[in-house]
Amino acid sequence: MTDVTDRNALPTVHDTVVHMLQDASEHSPDAIALMAGATELSYRDYASSIATLAHRLVDLGAAGERIALVMGNSIDMAIAMFAIHAAGAQAVPINPLYTAREVQYILRDAAPVATFHDVDVAELISPLQDSGTRIAGGGNNFIAPGENTLPRPFPAADALATLQYTGGTTGYPKGVNITHRQMSVNITQREAILPTEADKESIVCVMPLFHVFAVSMCLHLACYCRGRLVIMTRYHPAELCKTIESERISILPAGPTIFNGLLNFDGFATTDVSTLRWCYSGSAPLPEETLKRWEDATGCFILEGYGQTEAGPVLTYNPAVGTKKSGSVGIPLAQTEVQVVDLETGATILPPGQTGEIRACGPQVMSGYRNLPDETATTLRGGWLYTGDIGEFDDDGYLFIRDRKKDMAIVGGYNVFPREIDEVLYTHPAVSEAAAVGIPDDYYGEIIQAWVTLKPGVTCSTDDLLAYCTENLAKYKVPKSIFIGDDIPKTTVGKIDKKALRE
Repeated sequence: MTDVTDRNALPTVHDTVVHMLQDASEHSPDAIALMAGATELSYRDYASSIATLAHRLVDLGAAGERIALVMGNSIDMAIAMFAIHAAGAQAVPINPLYTAREVQYILRDAAPVATFHDVDVAELISPLQDSGTRIAGGGNNFIAPGENTLPRPFPAADALATLQYTGGTTGYPKGVNITHRQMSVNITQREAILPTEADKESIVCVMPLFHVFAVSMCLHLACYCRGRLVIMTRYHPAELCKTIESERISILPAGPTIFNGLLNFDGFATTDVSTLRWCYSGSAPLPEETLKRWEDATGCFILEGYGQTEAGPVLTYNPAVGTKKSGSVGIPLAQTEVQVVDLETGATILPPGQTGEIRACGPQVMSGYRNLPDETATTLRGGWLYTGDIGEFDDDGYLFIRDRKKDMAIVGGYNVFPREIDEVLYTHPAVSEAAAVGIPDDYYGEIIQAWVTLKPGVTCSTDDLLAYCTENLAKYKVPKSIFIGDDIPKTTVGKIDKKALRE
């Protein structure tokens, strides 16, 4: 356990991100808040655009309800996210690359009264939405300059702010309920350990804004420090290099795949990265070799942290000021307690150097899962969030992640639960048994491989199975390869032995 009593002081904590936005627009109305391509938006016009859309949602009766977001990176996505919160509703971000099967489950579970979506996914959304209003965005449709004011009263700190779906061990995603207080305090906890310079930062958002990492470390970070958020619609190394140089980026939050991609891109060596002050890594483990190569190439340190959707999402980070340790995810944030406990009971606190399950408590931890009381009771026990991750502390109180208790893979920064892939393969008419696992990969961190056996007398090719997965799974969940065999290894009690498959 790390003692956090000397690190509990926090900078300004806003009641909600709506209060944070209002503060930014009052202090720096003419400063550029958002930029995407040739389009720029000042904080005055940012708040005005959000207010216009928020009032529209209030008129729809959105307060206290849920609003889905099936959108990629854009100025409209940023406006819509804040507008949902300003309307007193709960935002439900959904990956626009999901298949119909994946989107349908979330829409049915969340039951949104309205859905924001990009134009190019309209045909996907239309037949899946049983009721509610559809609002097309993504083309700067929501920009409304002026002096429009945000709806009053602002949301209460204890009101639900976001319903973020994360992979589930049952094969279905779980909706994580996050309140405004949990979300807002986590922004400030991050600020305490990674301080920004007000009105000076230029932050690039290349990570997807439907993901908690980009929302926390890009969207909210920029608004908190009244910085400029440069939104990229998608990642391409040449475009990112050009953006870092031309927009004089000071903060680059990204996943390990992006850092690896830039280091392996020929044009990176000639890119002017002198304005970079900090790079933040999250969403997946960062190889130490990548960190060292990056520091040698840029002179800029990558600060790695740790968290999960259930934790609001950040629990630990390497500090911007003080000791930084390669291979470590840093120290617990202010007002956050993190312990390593035994795997059998989860009750015995282990000393530094011993490996066990990581559990945490703090004001940023989720309220629970939507519609899943049993899962909530399993994950939140005795005031602790049991993360399912395995790690250890060193003698200085720095946390190191060693493994995952849950059967989860992280592919290019995305959480992938192999059980979901198993379930899809089992629905193929030719498949008798199926098992998918994550295995190490130098570029993506992990990739998915699957093994299947076929029903007697049935023929099927690997290409057929991969095509079937492509129809039913987001691209990053599709196995890199599928092996068809006569048998799948089993344990002594007859369960599929995934440990043996990984080995």
